[in-house]
Amino acid sequence: MKSRQWVVAASLLILVAAAIAGVILTRNWGAELPPTARTAAIRKVLVNDRPLKTANNLSKLASGWDERNYANQAVRAADHEVDLAFAGALRDAATNQTPNTPQAREMYARMNKANARVQAGEARVDDLKKQVAKASGDRQDEVKDQLDLASAQLELDQDELDAAKEDLIRSGTDAASIIQRQYERHEASEHAPGSQPAQVTSNPEVNYRAGSLWGQVSAWNALRAKISQIAAGRDEAAQLITTLSSAHDALEQKVNSAAPQPAATDHPANQVAPPAGATLAALKQRSQDQKDLSDLDKRIQSAQELQTAYINWIVLVQSHQRVAVHGMIQSALWILLIVLATYLAGLAVDHHLNAAGMERTRLHTLRVVIRFAVQAVGVLLILFVVLGVPQQIPTLLGFAGAGLTVALKDFIVGFFGWFVLMGKNGLRVGDWVEINGVAGEVIEINLLRTVLLETGNWTSTGHPTGRKVAFVNSYAIEGHFFNFTTSGQWMWDELEINVPADQDPYALIDAIQKTVDKETEANAKAAEQEWERGESHYKVKSISPAPAVNLRPTATGVEIHIRYVTRAQDRVAMRARLNQALVELLRGKGAVESASV
Repeated sequence: MKSRQWVVAASLLILVAAAIAGVILTRNWGAELPPTARTAAIRKVLVNDRPLKTANNLSKLASGWDERNYANQAVRAADHEVDLAFAGALRDAATNQTPNTPQAREMYARMNKANARVQAGEARVDDLKKQVAKASGDRQDEVKDQLDLASAQLELDQDELDAAKEDLIRSGTDAASIIQRQYERHEASEHAPGSQPAQVTSNPEVNYRAGSLWGQVSAWNALRAKISQIAAGRDEAAQLITTLSSAHDALEQKVNSAAPQPAATDHPANQVAPPAGATLAALKQRSQDQKDLSDLDKRIQSAQELQTAYINWIVLVQSHQRVAVHGMIQSALWILLIVLATYLAGLAVDHHLNAAGMERTRLHTLRVVIRFAVQAVGVLLILFVVLGVPQQIPTLLGFAGAGLTVALKDFIVGFFGWFVLMGKNGLRVGDWVEINGVAGEVIEINLLRTVLLETGNWTSTGHPTGRKVAFVNSYAIEGHFFNFTTSGQWMWDELEINVPADQDPYALIDAIQKTVDKETEANAKAAEQEWERGESHYKVKSISPAPAVNLRPTATGVEIHIRYVTRAQDRVAMRARLNQALVELLRGKGAVESASV
């Protein structure tokens, strides 16, 4: 690689590493509020209503009636716990409104003055209304004017009171008002039209019984994510139980320590009775603490029910997840069985179609075809196991076939051309053929191409040129080809002998005929037997494989043409033997020239 390419590759790797680091560092950014926002939220919300929000959010994950049952239990338990928390908070805020700062005392004083003016104004308005009912004449008009003035003043005082309350709420001092406002929002969100219903509605169900490996893996992953979210709600409920239990124990210890203990040593006459006001305040405080203890007991019980609902829900989803895991194992088993069956089928094909000799090339081609078909079926079955059987197979096959036919026309024609070439009248490895004007020996026939080892034409020496020529198999359908090899790979070859004009050719012809007959006798008999079988099948006129010797006059003498049958692979060797035999014959006859083409 060049230096610039190294720089580009290194830069890309650095960017990828930076992106991975960014993903890891920001994976939990949306999990919770930033510290400042969380602190502000705590200042505005005095009652923890998160259990109900969590239950409502988790209820959206429920699918099926069994999960919806546990989701409904969680929503009801959380709603009851939050209602109890609001009731206790409102009661505590109403009894403990002691200002703790000069600014708070000033706001309370302003609100109390405004409230006193409002009460006085309301009393005056009520009194004037009674006077209007009793008065008559000019006195009634005068009283009405006073009533209008008092009503306007009351409205102004009410506005000042509302402003004072808002200032007090905004400062965070008036806990009762803040809790009341939060409770009103809670009630509005729970009972307003279009809000979250009390009962969990139906949600899309996770198909953990899917019939495909892809669907089973997707269902397992979805169930795992659901368990993680429900477990977070369960942990939140457990934390709530711990917090409420600690508050309950502390309050119970406070109540027990504040209980009055009568002195056993002092005489009743010597005991000094506490003031009546202090006794009343102590009783009220103790009564308030007992109510708080009772509410805490109920809230703990509701939180425990919430936690139990989450636990049962998790157990149910885990059972669904186990079903998905079982399906995944079963799908993996099917895939392994298909792979094993495909492998064994390939071995069986190799065993039964393993032959030697002349049938080897044909059986090799047949073995390749069968192995390809077996492997294609195995891949298709594995795809069905992984992706599932399509529901609309005819429609999908129709669209797929139309698209493939248009896009892969040449490929399809070449592929089916291979089947034509594998037929009875096709080609075999070793055949001498001519395709589109190129002659040669077939050395390879695969699914898409035919490869030739180029030679001269069939009447030349037949030596290869060293070049390989490949043709797409579509020529078997759209074009034509010449096969100069019979079923036994027989072909006609020809020799030429020049006899000078002063020599008698007729005396030589008989000797040549005998020599050629002797050298080609075995090939002629074998070819005759094979041709007779083909002639009986096709019912054509008999063709004699016997060699033929013909004379052709020329300007320099006579040409003797000898035609004979030979096997394609033995053509060169047969030609050499005949040339040697004819040269010896001509030398013995005193011939002066012999040549071969």
